[in-house]
Amino acid sequence: MAIPPGFLDELRNRVSVSEIVGKRVKLTKKGREHSGLCPFHNEKSPSFTVNDDKGFYHCFGCGAHGSALDFLINTEGLTFPEAVERLALQAGMDVPQDTPEQRERSEKRNTLYDVMEHATLYYERALKMPEGKIGLQYLKNRGLSENTIKHFRLGYSPNIKGGLVAALKREGIDERLMIEAGLLIQPDDRARSPYERFRERVMFPITDRRGKVIAFGGRLLGDGKPKYLNSPDTPLFHKGTVLYGLAQARESAHKKEEIIVTEGYMDVIALAQGGFPNAVAPLGTALTEDQIQLLWRMSRRPTLCFDGDAAGQRAAARGAERALPHLKPGFGLKFVHLPEGEDPDSLIKKHGSDAMQTLLDKAIPLSELLWRMESEGINLDTAEDRAYLEDQLKKHAFQIEDESVKSHFLAALKDRIWNEIRAKKDSKPFQRKRDWRAEKKNHRTHLEAKSSLNTKINAQNWRETLLLAAVILHPNIIDEVGERLGLLNFMSDSLDNLRQEVLKTLDGDLGLDSSALQDHLVKNGFSGPLKSLLGKFHAPNGGKFIGHETFLHPDRPIDVVLRGWDHTFTLYMNQRDLATEFKELKRRLELEMTPQALSQFQAHQKLMGMVDTDEDETGGYSFKLNEEDLFD
Repeated sequence: MAIPPGFLDELRNRVSVSEIVGKRVKLTKKGREHSGLCPFHNEKSPSFTVNDDKGFYHCFGCGAHGSALDFLINTEGLTFPEAVERLALQAGMDVPQDTPEQRERSEKRNTLYDVMEHATLYYERALKMPEGKIGLQYLKNRGLSENTIKHFRLGYSPNIKGGLVAALKREGIDERLMIEAGLLIQPDDRARSPYERFRERVMFPITDRRGKVIAFGGRLLGDGKPKYLNSPDTPLFHKGTVLYGLAQARESAHKKEEIIVTEGYMDVIALAQGGFPNAVAPLGTALTEDQIQLLWRMSRRPTLCFDGDAAGQRAAARGAERALPHLKPGFGLKFVHLPEGEDPDSLIKKHGSDAMQTLLDKAIPLSELLWRMESEGINLDTAEDRAYLEDQLKKHAFQIEDESVKSHFLAALKDRIWNEIRAKKDSKPFQRKRDWRAEKKNHRTHLEAKSSLNTKINAQNWRETLLLAAVILHPNIIDEVGERLGLLNFMSDSLDNLRQEVLKTLDGDLGLDSSALQDHLVKNGFSGPLKSLLGKFHAPNGGKFIGHETFLHPDRPIDVVLRGWDHTFTLYMNQRDLATEFKELKRRLELEMTPQALSQFQAHQKLMGMVDTDEDETGGYSFKLNEEDLFD
């Protein structure tokens, strides 16, 4: 079938090449490009590059070259229509059917770009004319330079009846196209002539990521409402999928790997003039899912910068809530609140760009924002308030769809609660009375807890051994597990140092097999830890590999290895969360032996034992080991 060119342009605009290629190739960002090992021929040194700005991939080794569509066709054997459907599904678009009406709409869409360009030129010229003096004076009073006005193509819509219509008609543009582009409004009474949507407003052209004008925002000067007015949705413009200033910010954002999200047009422009050209803004609404995905293509952790008033607080909360379901390993949001009464423009004018940079450097992560939102007014001295706080934080965490991120979120929030409680109790003396019977009973319980905890620590150490050994024996799983392995901190220093070296090595050379990786580790001083680690999986004579059904075995298929790794990681994270709570319950029991505290402690101890029972779901491994096998 024939796909309308306008649809393909929009599809390429919504889906980045690196996003598609990155699902099959481990990409490393270098400046404005990504690089990796070519999937079309065998190579050990990366010669394959992806450029999102230009919309293509290229291999300097074998000459492979193409777009995101070409990549799907060449790597998955899809036909062109199938590749279009795959990308459209990912972008949330419906593939148009090949009909004369749809071809006509596609042609009209391309024509609408010309309509918007001519309208932009009209508004730019009007700003320099006598009738635009009030608009130009407003921009000058806001401190904007001629270069800034020109860079953002700012203009003015004068109060001249029929002025825009006459100017565009001289370019051969029909009124019907002006209506479809959102420039004119057709009254319900068709007998009346269409009239201009924007009058006596400073005009802010809104562009797509390529810099083509697709809509306008207009600020009214003087009394009247609405103060700001945007174009309606049109064939070119869908408010929830566009960010103001993206075309101007994109190059800087890619270079810095940082992007700032602020509240309005003037905030973006003031930041750009103040030395922060990597700023964008949503169009009068809270961030949408599409806009968050756009931001993540340019930065793993965009910074949301809001005014310090109540409206700014609400905007931050809405942004956090909208992002939570879509969080994935390595991607998040940061938040900055300006001092009350300040916006980016006023802050930079009063205190300079350094003051703005200082605030950006102190941006807090999403998890900290949620903590501050929910903990305000909470009394951690009471069990009821602590339970309420934990419940509220869990509600946020359970919105996260990615299981790995959700697990870490829950662990971090629980740790934060216990740390806050501990800090409060450590800050004031705690008096308690004990008789000799309670002292004796408490001591016995402490010894039992210590023995139980040591057993769990042994199991956790063994899981760390399994997680790292699997990567060393099967380096090709690093794409799937590298992010999660990088977030851990092993209990054994020698094992943790080995973990860090393995990650660093595989990040630098993705072509290493197990043998080459082990040779590298030996040459770089890790012979002892490596021998100790892998020795746990070989017979004493150094020969036959133990446990032919284990997921670690070199001959096991990669899907079995990954299933075993995922299962072990889940057990490890669950036990770590439980261990944190276990330590806190034990501490409470030591402070005050009460029936309630003892009951909670024993119930949690039983729960830990249940979690630590590993069924053989991943190829026949178990944790029935002698303690001497676990530690050197």
